[in-house]
Amino acid sequence: MSPNIVQRVSSTPETDKLVAKLVGIHGPLLFHQSGGCCDGSAPMCYPRGEFKVGAQDVYMGEIAGQPFYMGKSQFEYWQHTALIIDVVPGRGSGFSVESPEGVRFLTRSRVFTDAEYDLLDRIGPPPTGAEHPPVL
Repeated sequence: MSPNIVQRVSSTPETDKLVAKLVGIHGPLLFHQSGGCCDGSAPMCYPRGEFKVGAQDVYMGEIAGQPFYMGKSQFEYWQHTALIIDVVPGRGSGFSVESPEGVRFLTRSRVFTDAEYDLLDRIGPPPTGAEHPPVL
């Protein structure tokens, strides 16, 4: 990692492989973690044109070349942590494209170091969905 870059979201090699497979099936994807009712705070994966990113969504970065957003209220809770998106056996939501594969995405996290958090503080808040909309 460059000393001037802190990743808010990253992925495991297993996640990268699954995302590549899913892109081959569905085309460009988009991840969103909302903390909504159906799957709690599980990251959801959609074909890019099938989820509308709003001004209250926060752009966290990319995993496996696909944009990752988080609802603003969730970001308030998770802003001090680096998110690591993993894949585990099991059934997630029927709305998320990995569901038929018999696996689900899972968010793991670690608290930013003091140096990482200081750098993020200097950089300022991440852009919102309005400032960084997904490219279709």
